[in-house]
Amino acid sequence: MNLSQQEWWDKAQEDADAIILDVRTEDEWNRGIIPGAINIDIYKGQGFIYAIEELDKSKNYYVYCAAGGRSAQACNIMNQLGIENAYNLMGGITQWDGPVTQPE
Repeated sequence: MNLSQQEWWDKAQEDADAIILDVRTEDEWNRGIIPGAINIDIYKGQGFIYAIEELDKSKNYYVYCAAGGRSAQACNIMNQLGIENAYNLMGGITQWDGPVTQPE
């Protein structure tokens, strides 16, 4: 499900089961993240699938990438793997107006 920035952020903040998922590469990740995000690089192919299969399917995932394309793809894959609630950030982090932090 594609959400605007405001909807995506508001839902993530109000959701006790929210997990923010960054599907960009490690280099992109190191340039700055949305606070609280975890990183699983969609370009890892089968490694991405394995990592997604390990996630708690009862949680709600708020997914982003650089521009919204990879995260939309990730949401589709997550749905196919049994994660019902995966929300794509339209426009990705490049159009993000919200908080950005450095990964630890």
